[in-house]
Amino acid sequence: MSRRFLFVLGSARAEGNTELLARRAAEQLPADVEQRWIHLAEQPLPDFVDLRHDSEYVRPPSDTATGRLLDATLAATDIVIASPLYWYSVSSLTKTYLDHWSGWLRTPGADFRAAMAGRTLWGVAALADEEPSVADPYVGTLNNSAAYLKMRFGGVLLGNGSKPGDVLTDTGALTRAKTFFAQDAPLARFPHRTA
Repeated sequence: MSRRFLFVLGSARAEGNTELLARRAAEQLPADVEQRWIHLAEQPLPDFVDLRHDSEYVRPPSDTATGRLLDATLAATDIVIASPLYWYSVSSLTKTYLDHWSGWLRTPGADFRAAMAGRTLWGVAALADEEPSVADPYVGTLNNSAAYLKMRFGGVLLGNGSKPGDVLTDTGALTRAKTFFAQDAPLARFPHRTA
């Protein structure tokens, strides 16, 4: 199966530091690797409503934002969450996207859990702090989501930047971006679990 990357951009700002860093990493992908970029701010999702104890889920129509994102997610071999670090985790736009995964797990015909198993989840984030450990909750959110679905987890590419374009001066992040998607991503595991 040829690789198909879905870049889910979770910033409220177009061409922000996170997107710039993600694009630098994506430039290193081979030319035959398909790339699809979706700005969540341009295709806002409705708030997720948990129906699992009240009624059945239905597959969202493909001409809606939710349906387009479900179809794009199912078609991808690699999903890149490109969300800036907001209050130590993913943005609200990104969190809503991940919340919809809960519904997709129960959507007839989507077979979401089986489809995601073995695929790879990646993260890219810009943060305005010199200490990378402040992104631990962000990394945990993505790692645990991948582990729950038996996905591979490629880790999170972090870059420093607050003002527009700042990340382009973070030479360490730009160097890491050159090989970020070239690594073999291991199967995600929940931390602190032995089995």
